[in-house]
Amino acid sequence: MFIQIEPQSDIPIYAQVRNGIMEGIVRGELVPGDILPSVRSLASDLGVNMHTVNKSYHELESKGVIRIVPKSGAVICSPSEGQIPTARLNQISVELRPVLVESLVVGMSEKEIAELVASIILKVKGE
Repeated sequence: MFIQIEPQSDIPIYAQVRNGIMEGIVRGELVPGDILPSVRSLASDLGVNMHTVNKSYHELESKGVIRIVPKSGAVICSPSEGQIPTARLNQISVELRPVLVESLVVGMSEKEIAELVASIILKVKGE
């Protein structure tokens, strides 16, 4: 698993770790059932504080991406079989809304937004 940390970024380091893990799942580098490195190990590998990685893991757990098993570690969860829970869809909508509104305010068309989203998905998947 490869996570690139950019200390000078406006994105907090815990979010970079969280996002890196999720991107690894999307690319197939991490699959359901895989066990993530221990908090201490990943923090050491990335050169960041253990509390930073711990915060990332807990956010991923709250999103249903991983399951933290005491004494065993953090395990990648299987995607929801069938339909995504309404509460999770609502949360994603709340998080996307400001970005979409900003895109419209700066003059992007719906088509341009859709094309941008499609290109981001391709980049995340490594295609």
